[in-house]
Amino acid sequence: VIYAPYGAYLPGGSLWHSQANESALAHYPGLNVVIPSTPADAAGLLWTAMHGEDPVIFLIPKHLLWAEHEYAKPIRAVPLGRARQCTNGSDVTLVAWGNTVEKSLEAIAKIDNEISVELIDLRSIVPWDKTAIEDSVHKTRRLIVVQEDTENCSVGQMIISHVTSTPELWDELISPPILVSKANVMIGYNPIYEYAALPDVERIVAAIRRSVATKHERAVVAAGVDRGRAAAEPEFIRPASAPPPTADIASRRVQSITVPVMGEGIRNAKIVSLLKKQGDPVALDDELCEVETDKAVYPIQSSFAGVMGEWKTKVGDTVEIGQELGTLFTGEASLADQFHVAEVSAEGKTVEAAVSAAEPSDRGRHVRHYNIEPALSPTIMRKLSHVIPANLQIDARWDAIQEAREAAKKKEPKNPPSPSVMIAWSVVRAMEKHAPFRRLILEDDQIVQNDDFDLGIAVALEGDRLATAVITNANKKSWPEFVKIYGEAVAATRGGRVDAMNAPVVITSLGAFGVKAGAPIVVPPSVGTLFVGTAHRELIPNKNKNESAEVITLSLTFDHRVVNGAGAAAFANEIKKQIEGFKIPSGAAHGAAIAKKR
Repeated sequence: VIYAPYGAYLPGGSLWHSQANESALAHYPGLNVVIPSTPADAAGLLWTAMHGEDPVIFLIPKHLLWAEHEYAKPIRAVPLGRARQCTNGSDVTLVAWGNTVEKSLEAIAKIDNEISVELIDLRSIVPWDKTAIEDSVHKTRRLIVVQEDTENCSVGQMIISHVTSTPELWDELISPPILVSKANVMIGYNPIYEYAALPDVERIVAAIRRSVATKHERAVVAAGVDRGRAAAEPEFIRPASAPPPTADIASRRVQSITVPVMGEGIRNAKIVSLLKKQGDPVALDDELCEVETDKAVYPIQSSFAGVMGEWKTKVGDTVEIGQELGTLFTGEASLADQFHVAEVSAEGKTVEAAVSAAEPSDRGRHVRHYNIEPALSPTIMRKLSHVIPANLQIDARWDAIQEAREAAKKKEPKNPPSPSVMIAWSVVRAMEKHAPFRRLILEDDQIVQNDDFDLGIAVALEGDRLATAVITNANKKSWPEFVKIYGEAVAATRGGRVDAMNAPVVITSLGAFGVKAGAPIVVPPSVGTLFVGTAHRELIPNKNKNESAEVITLSLTFDHRVVNGAGAAAFANEIKKQIEGFKIPSGAAHGAAIAKKR
């Protein structure tokens, strides 16, 4: 069983980590391929795969690695080749798997009770459940397949080919099958390109409406594919006149303020401040509120000019990515309001078009046009697009930390300093020797360097949330002060305190989960993030032979605008040196050193 992360919808992976390649793997006889969409299915399918005799490629959507669900009933084995019916419906069959199941459920919720949709989660790509799909298509007489993979030679095409080549199903179909798919393009590194390439809720909703609107006229229908591009460019006609904006709020358009996507793995944020009150005037790019994620505080700026409406959240709330925070009254029309697509029927009458930029032209049917909001605000795009991340890893022996920990337990059995404090102390000492990691990069890309500096500690909170505890002027603290303030800062952050983030380096770890190594993100104004892995044994060189030793892996992500590779490598080696030679500082000796610096 090969268990591997899969797919996109968490920005930043680009063509290396955000591709969906199930069709290529399914091509080879003898390989089973499964893609769960829920934690329960992941557990059940993995049990079956591990107890089977055949090789299985187990592709786990990346967002499931952040998903936590509690189940009252025991998890049961899921047979390979058996699909799961998510919703019962009579108008159209919708087949999806992996990430697209979640998108399909969102689309069904958006349609509400207007159309009855039967959603089938395929779960197993090889073998696949032909019977479940056949039975559903017999009932609904319509088929839509939603996939994250590229259209060419894909699983979605295989399913549609099977249905249309089965005579009894072909005779029942009253609408051509539709494939909603990624186009034949690579996933872009910039999040806006990633989301533009992938199937989204609006495209799925449009496909459902289009399928149901099709008349039973075989002579004029053809199979449709939604590739994210138009097969024929629609003609956009500007309205003859547009109503002028007025000062009356009642006549203005209401724009939603939502939490934008802020990077891979970031699923929620905490509201730190609300900067506008109801009725306040708002200019373009005005800061409306501030949210705090795992490693930085972000302002959310307005994409429109207008008047502030109501807030639907308060300071201290934890909000999800995409959640509505409030409303803004604006006289501006959105892009979809400024233009409309018109098409003339055979009788010469103007009808509402069924053509969007994500669908091929279809002159025989019509549906409504729906607004699509940008996935990211200009502010977040501007900040994230500036960072040039690079990563390196190095192993450090764990012996000295273990010995220091045991000595501390004998001296202070009730409350000895933790290994995390010792590592943080080692990082501070390394920062003193390497000036580039005492720098901050400001919003205007100005780089500043300080002699005295803070240190950030990533803290896990309930609900899979992260915050950053900050030790201010970390280099000025004596060992007893450092241990005390470290514990207080972490405890206060867990209690809800939000510190100003001016730490050049942030330390993070998933050692409690047994994670040996990782590639953390670095968020300005910080210039580096250090991931500390769990202690594990490795063969390391010792003169003319190798020996087994317990080590931790240090993974340093740094902003290449501030630090070059050689400087980062020297800094990582200095941290390694400090950890491998760590001894609990004596109060008198280190106190004298601190006093000398002051």
